[in-house]
Order: sequence, then C-alpha cells, then structure tokens
Amino acid sequence: MSSIPVPLFASISVHRRVPALLIVSGVLLSGCATPQNPDPIESVNRKTFALNEGIDKVVLKPVATAYKTVVPTPVRSGVSNFFSNLGDPWSGANLLLQGRFKDGLSDFARFGTNTTVGLLGFMDVATDWGMPRHGDGFSDTLGVWGVGGGAYVVLPLFGPSDLRSTASIPVNSYGNLTGQLEDAGARNAFTIVGMVDRRANLLDVTKMVDEVALDKYLFVRDAYLQRRAQREADRSGAPRMESDAPKPEAAKPDASERETPRP
Repeated sequence: MSSIPVPLFASISVHRRVPALLIVSGVLLSGCATPQNPDPIESVNRKTFALNEGIDKVVLKPVATAYKTVVPTPVRSGVSNFFSNLGDPWSGANLLLQGRFKDGLSDFARFGTNTTVGLLGFMDVATDWGMPRHGDGFSDTLGVWGVGGGAYVVLPLFGPSDLRSTASIPVNSYGNLTGQLEDAGARNAFTIVGMVDRRANLLDVTKMVDEVALDKYLFVRDAYLQRRAQREADRSGAPRMESDAPKPEAAKPDASERETPRP
C-alpha cells in the first residue's frame, strides 16, 4: 500500500474531552521536529508504513481495483462528488474560524448548491458556478492560529500525517457530516464506500509511485511535507513552490481532513 493514497478510516470511540487533550499534546510535541529533521521517529514510521503497505496490498487495493473495473466512471465520479460535498460545511466553518469569511461563505453556498441543484452532491455544479472546493480542516485552522505542524508521523491505517493533523482528527470527526450519523452501521457503510472510492481514484497514482520511487517511504514523506509547506505558503500569500513530485493533494488529504466515524 502506498501511504500516499490510502485514506483509510477507523471506527474510533472518542470521549468529548479527548480532542482538546490531543490538540494540547500536539502543540507541546511540535517542538520535537526541526526543519533539518522533520522526521525524528523515522524508524518507527517506516515500520508503520510497511504495515500499511501490507494491508493495502492484501485488502484495499484488490477491492478498489474491482470497484473501478465494475462501476462505470460516471457513477464513481458521482460517489466522489457526494463524499466531497459532505465535507464542505466543515470546510466552511474552518475558513470562518480562520477569518476567511468570503471563502467560508462560498463553501456553505457550494454545499447548498450541490445538495439541491446537484442532486445531493452527486453532481458538482458549484465549481462551474464560481464556488471552488477549499477542503480545509481543523489542522489548517490550527496552522492559521500559529500552531506548527510538528514532527512527521505515519499513522496505522491513516497513513501520512503530522502531530498537528493527528491532534485534529477527533475534532474533524465531529465536524464532518458523516460523523454525525447516530447509526453505527450507516457510519461504517459510508466509511467503507468512501474509503474504496478514494483508493480506486488513486490506483494510477500509486502505480506511478511504485514505478519511479527508489525509496517509497522517502518519496511519500517528502511529498507530504511539500504539500504541507505549500498550503502554509498559500495561506501566507507566498509564491507557489515548484516541485517535480506528483501533487500529493490530488492523492489524498492528510489525516486531519478525514472523517472518523464513531462506532
């Protein structure tokens, strides 16, 4: 499994006080990494990366390949749009918290437009109407508030992350509409379908990574850190950085942007 594309979601029971504790922990631990050494626990991360690769090879990749083979492209596009639409209100809320009121209101309008005109979000008409998707999560908000990303970590099942994004996972799980479903079966069903759909969309990307990367772990880590740096540069208005690596943001969101349904 390439950890670039594996947006796996785990069903986790989270006490309502845990998000705050994790955020504080992430802030305190953010000093463990430096620009010269963003990966201070590389030996542990490599083991987790190998575990994720094995799980993907045995389970997720075969299922995603079958899904892509059987399900027509228009249907798969509709499913992807549907899940993206569910995340737009939370993105809008985070943009408002960041002080980006125009973008935040745009994401709320995007959700309303795609939910109604776009048939529950299966069609993305809002983008063509001048309402692009921003996809911000609570990790982005913490970044605007001055919290550093901290050390790079590889999470079991979740894949590439950092301390700030890891601390944001429980908060994002409550903010995403999928996480608000009271029925555990429905939440898990949404989780599985969304997971398989995202993995299917990334089959070509992971194939390319497998072919070109001499050290896949380093390739994935550098791509993630470049993406994080670029998002921070975009928020500060700095010029965009050039990179020869595939755009990791097209591959998968970081852990902070994924919904984590409760059981």
